[in-house]
Amino acid sequence: MINLHKEGGIWTATIIRPEKANSLTEAMLTELGDIALAARDARALILTGAGRVFSAGADLEAARAGLATSPVWERLSGAIAALPCLTIAALNGTVAGGAVGMSLACDLRIAVPGAKIFYPVMKLGFLPQPSDPPRMSRLIGPARTKMIFMAGQKIDTETAAAWGLFDRIVEAEILLDTAKALAEDSITADPAHAAAIKAMIP
Repeated sequence: MINLHKEGGIWTATIIRPEKANSLTEAMLTELGDIALAARDARALILTGAGRVFSAGADLEAARAGLATSPVWERLSGAIAALPCLTIAALNGTVAGGAVGMSLACDLRIAVPGAKIFYPVMKLGFLPQPSDPPRMSRLIGPARTKMIFMAGQKIDTETAAAWGLFDRIVEAEILLDTAKALAEDSITADPAHAAAIKAMIP
């Protein structure tokens, strides 16, 4: 399930399926996409997860049934990327597979110690969602992007931070507080002003 909490202009969407490493079903992805589309009314959007894993990506059975290549992933990441407000992925643990896409679509990514990032499409025989490789390449360059997508490397916390995949490493107990603090200037500014500044940054 997805829990949406709204407070002071900040929308926090939490993936709650910790017993399955927060793996995502089509219904969950659709709900997240609906939230991202509606978040044009938010002043900031934070994505996070319950438990020790942000998300393992597609639910395995659903992936085999076609979810791994479904357009719902692209709908979600596109809606996040199009938001005029600040968007933050507060990664409470490892992010893998298609779930990487929603974190790449966010403006900022903060992560807890021990969080890893990997996207095993080469080994599994799937193509990644179309926007994921270019978004990652803009952040870390083509060679490092190929390390993840083609060489199947799991990138640890320190390396992800050094490369620019994670913008800050934060202890778990202050992860959401840190995300909210990062959003403070944006939520106290005029929304049009915040949107104008975001639009100036390619």
